[in-house]
Amino acid sequence: MEHSSFFAMLFRMKYINRWGLMRNTRWENLSEHSMETAMLAHALAVIGNRRMGRQYPLEPIVLHALYHDCSEILTGDLPTPVKYGSPALQGSYKAVEQAACRRLAALLPVDLREDFAVYLSGDGLDGASQKLVKAADRLALIKCIEEEKAGNREFLPAKESTLKALRAMDLPEVSVFLEEFLPAFSLALDELETKETEE
Repeated sequence: MEHSSFFAMLFRMKYINRWGLMRNTRWENLSEHSMETAMLAHALAVIGNRRMGRQYPLEPIVLHALYHDCSEILTGDLPTPVKYGSPALQGSYKAVEQAACRRLAALLPVDLREDFAVYLSGDGLDGASQKLVKAADRLALIKCIEEEKAGNREFLPAKESTLKALRAMDLPEVSVFLEEFLPAFSLALDELETKETEE
């Protein structure tokens, strides 16, 4: 039986640092970003389902969020100002990302490819669910807050622009998260309470 290098490739996400143009007090790698994006996408979907009567499909949303940046294993993390510098460049980079996703999927045994390819490519989600995953990705705002808390002012403009972009998405689920959960990221460990929230 032939061996597959698919998961060995995925586990290299831990070697790819994000925010490459910024001075970081602590580097954030692609692996942790992907895991956190999946958790945040799940949170936003649950908030929507419980409080707004949505019918978000939890499993597809979480899996799309988990795999959303896998192409960067092959492309690296292109800085946002470059990636979105012009429509032509943005379109070209999208094509490069899609080609990288196809290359990754090709590393899987044939009988498993279809089960992973849909998450690698980002296909198969309805528009509302895609928007939720994008919002979870933009909650990279948390990284900006953590850097600010560590005394690094480098991330202040990124914090402001990311917060503006999140609010412009006009998602009630995001508003709930920003109001109820985001403030705790500015607290020190001893300030974080573990008591249950009152009903």
